[in-house]
Amino acid sequence: MTKVEAWVAPSAKQKLVRQSIDLGELGAEEVEVAVEHCGLCHSDLSVLKDDWGASQYPAVLGHEVIGRVVEVGTSAKGLKVGQAVGVGWTARSCLHCRQCMSGNQHLCAEAMPTIIGHRGGFATRVRSHWSWAIPLPENINYAEAGPLLCGGITVFNPLAMYAKPTSRVGIVGIGGLGHMGVKFAAAYGCDVTAFTSSESKFDEARSFGANQVVSSRDSAAMKKLTGTFDLLIVTVNVPLDWQAMIGTLAPNGRMHVVGAVPQPIPVSAIQLIWGQQSISGSPTGSPVAIGTMLEFAARHQVSPQTEHYPMSQINEAFDRLEAGKARYRIVLDADF
Repeated sequence: MTKVEAWVAPSAKQKLVRQSIDLGELGAEEVEVAVEHCGLCHSDLSVLKDDWGASQYPAVLGHEVIGRVVEVGTSAKGLKVGQAVGVGWTARSCLHCRQCMSGNQHLCAEAMPTIIGHRGGFATRVRSHWSWAIPLPENINYAEAGPLLCGGITVFNPLAMYAKPTSRVGIVGIGGLGHMGVKFAAAYGCDVTAFTSSESKFDEARSFGANQVVSSRDSAAMKKLTGTFDLLIVTVNVPLDWQAMIGTLAPNGRMHVVGAVPQPIPVSAIQLIWGQQSISGSPTGSPVAIGTMLEFAARHQVSPQTEHYPMSQINEAFDRLEAGKARYRIVLDADF
């Protein structure tokens, strides 16, 4: 039995309050992690507001956890007390379904989100199944690594699946996801074009590694890019000029959506057929994919651009995120 301090959302859209909670007995295949840093992701805000209709209250949010193992269950494997690990969106999966057995544990129908029906990382300690506590490379910056565990893997995974170093890649949206997408694609060797509706981000996008920056509101500039991209990664959650976006794809090109766009995306079948093009989407990634992403980030010194708050200022941090002022990811440093 472990009693911990946590920042708890008592109900939807309410301010978080500090409380003592009981985590109960540690499961045989679980590990317990002392939280040092935890990223604040837009998905935390969505769950706080119950935007998806799946939230469960009271809720302990936080799913970009960096910390050290303090207890290991009797049947847990591969981890030891004192080891630095990260816990992301998923806290456990069944490990026996077809998806888990084929290495796609993040697609398991029984996967447990770290912040829905499970206590997350805005606390002194968090738990997960041992397979979802990802060892951190020694040469990665632990204080900055949290956002890689959700936002980072979300944009890295489509690059790993669909891009080559010779690919022409477009990243749509230079925000919490997109700025990491530009960094990863540039480190991979791709020719990178950043799309943003904010001209104030043009220079920053170039500093992240973009070879070109285009206004997503400039229809003439978009038209000049017709037939250009092998991979277009859409990180925004707002409607776009979808026909123009799809029009920028090269033959065999793919538009891959990782932003939770609420409205349906209109698609012309003929447009896809003649160009032999694809539209796809993905969530985060498997434990192996997350580990690979962390190793890549450490090797190429890819890290998110962050703002740090003490966790005791968590409500102010949520307000900044909701106001769209974060540039580009917020990390909360445990100060219980």
